[in-house]
Amino acid sequence: MTRNEDDAQDVVQEAYLRAFRFFDGFKGGDGKAWLMAVVRNTCLTWRRRQKNTLTDVAFDETTHASDRAVTAEAGLVEEASMAPLRNCIESLPLEYREIIIMRELEELSYREIARHCFGTDRYVMSRLARLASAWRSVLKSRKGNPR
Repeated sequence: MTRNEDDAQDVVQEAYLRAFRFFDGFKGGDGKAWLMAVVRNTCLTWRRRQKNTLTDVAFDETTHASDRAVTAEAGLVEEASMAPLRNCIESLPLEYREIIIMRELEELSYREIARHCFGTDRYVMSRLARLASAWRSVLKSRKGNPR
């Protein structure tokens, strides 16, 4: 009834103490049934007290795990999945690296990239088209040489 061996032992011990204290109230009959009734009533009292102090909550790893552990694990997974992409970006020439970083990682629009760095949208789009070609050659070279 307590769902825990230690709590059950505590309840039984308390029930035996109650039974001993109130033994003079026993009016005969089946002693085992009377003792079991004392244990049951003691357990019900214990559960009522526990319900008032603690709530039964099923263990859920996502709820009860520390945020730091989840964040650390997610960070490692993200780091591992981003490593090949980071290596490919680092192997690109600087003129392409800066555009892909601004466009894809910083999520700037063509107009924002052009305004801040290169002058015209057309120039940015031209660089992105050349970047696609450079990207394909980097990926081909990496296929045979996984890191």
